[in-house]
Amino acid sequence: MSQNKTAAQIVAAARSEQKITTPELITNLFTDFFELHGDRVSADDAAIVGGLAYFEGRQVTVVATDKGKTPKQRVAKHFGSPEPAGYRKVLRLAKQAEKFGRPLLAFVNTAGAYPGRTAEERGQGEAIARCLLELGQIKVPFITIIFGEAGSGGALAMACGDRVYMLENSMYTVLSPEGFASILWKDSKRADEAAEVMQLTPTALLKQGAIEGVIAEDADHTKTLAAIRAVLRRELANLENEPLAELMAKRYERFRKF
Repeated sequence: MSQNKTAAQIVAAARSEQKITTPELITNLFTDFFELHGDRVSADDAAIVGGLAYFEGRQVTVVATDKGKTPKQRVAKHFGSPEPAGYRKVLRLAKQAEKFGRPLLAFVNTAGAYPGRTAEERGQGEAIARCLLELGQIKVPFITIIFGEAGSGGALAMACGDRVYMLENSMYTVLSPEGFASILWKDSKRADEAAEVMQLTPTALLKQGAIEGVIAEDADHTKTLAAIRAVLRRELANLENEPLAELMAKRYERFRKF
């Protein structure tokens, strides 16, 4: 269990090659997944996979970061770091979900938004800010599952809804431990120490009220999938039973406390 691991060990596990993948999540949690492409502005970012699906007979919209598996995929997807077109795709699908009354389910595993020159030229900051502004006000139930890394605004852009859960071997942080150590101590080799200071583990974040719960994780991915399914089933039932005005008010208060 992650409670017995150091923060550095959890960071390593969050980045592990053995992590459950986006294709596994989509294939095993949902039926009739139909992928939609493009942001209707400029491009289709491969780092974001999204579309329509059914979850236990319920219509939902799914958006997820995807790091890829092969070297070619990872280069194309910037190792799961979205460009502006990716965040605009997320927002487009979210708005579509709102129009048709479908819950929005987001799955996050990203070191952060793509930091390249092209991303900045195309409005990376504005794209993330737009997600925060508009997704935070989306008028449907919105659940985020962090299943690996969740770095900075690049992750927060997809985690501004009603419920945020983390797998027990995942991390949620303002920047990488290496970046933190380089800025604070001018020594990236102190990343393990930085990980402890940053309180980036699921247990620490749950204690601080930043997330709603921690999902048990197993080397057997079928067990992990079953645990995620149980959380989604319970939380969707709870959120869908709430009047819209109450749902929005509670979401506002959730983030207001920070």
